[in-house]
Amino acid sequence: MNHSHSHSHPHSPYRKLWLVFVLSFTYMIAEIIGGLLSGSLALLADAGHMAIDTAGIGLGLFASWIATKPPTDKKTFGYYRVEILAALINGALLISASLWIIYEAWTRFSHPHEVKGALLSWVAGGGLLVNLIGAKLLHSHSHDSLNLRGVWLHLMSDLLGSISAVVAGVLVWRLGWNWADPLSSILISLLILVGAWKLVSEAVHVLLEGVPHELDTQKIKEAMSKVSGVKGVFDLHIWTVASGLHALSAHVAIEDETSHKKMLGALSELLKREFSITHTTIQLEPEDYHHEEGHPDHCGLNPHSHDH
Repeated sequence: MNHSHSHSHPHSPYRKLWLVFVLSFTYMIAEIIGGLLSGSLALLADAGHMAIDTAGIGLGLFASWIATKPPTDKKTFGYYRVEILAALINGALLISASLWIIYEAWTRFSHPHEVKGALLSWVAGGGLLVNLIGAKLLHSHSHDSLNLRGVWLHLMSDLLGSISAVVAGVLVWRLGWNWADPLSSILISLLILVGAWKLVSEAVHVLLEGVPHELDTQKIKEAMSKVSGVKGVFDLHIWTVASGLHALSAHVAIEDETSHKKMLGALSELLKREFSITHTTIQLEPEDYHHEEGHPDHCGLNPHSHDH
């Protein structure tokens, strides 16, 4: 049995996350005050979203920290999956907040509120600046992990929300169009829902041990089968431990005279070079070994257990 492990995890941008956390928390207070004084639902919605941003960033900081803790006898993969849970919770919070904002906006159409457009515009403009700074700080890390992507999505959706609130403020201020405020809130929420749904879907896919989207199981099986001495590849399982850390396990039937050491080296090198899979568990077996394809363990239901 060969175990090739590479637990290198992307460096967590702690300082940038902390700075964005402080900026978001500080301006959240300003937007709540501004929303109450101006009577703007769009601004209060943006403040509520920023509150979720702050909680999401805090969750991201916690996940980034705990993911660095080493594996234990009880948690042999360590705490890498915490970042996936953080992304899932962030996405769920975003969806919940968006639905609440849409409901509140709908009631505003029926019962219009007076909105102080000038105050709304200035406060929303400040929120726009804060979100621009935060998005810029984390942009280079937005593809490092689902956790960081979740935080970045928070900031981007809040950035779009601030733009929408500024426009609504100008329309109310200059033209007296009070309906622009709830309409802006609905547009903000719809934009948030799109990103949040994608984030939740990706997190659930990882938690259900789905094959990474960028990998093709059939192509990997074919590539392994072409290695000299390989007679068959069985029980092939590919999953994601955490963002950027893919794992593979397989049973490989080989010719009797084939060197196990050379075969393991060739397969591991192939998977690393062609598919960037560095965590592999490969069991070599005689070519006449009998595989029961109907057994649950051979159908992909249990990627970690192989009893032979």
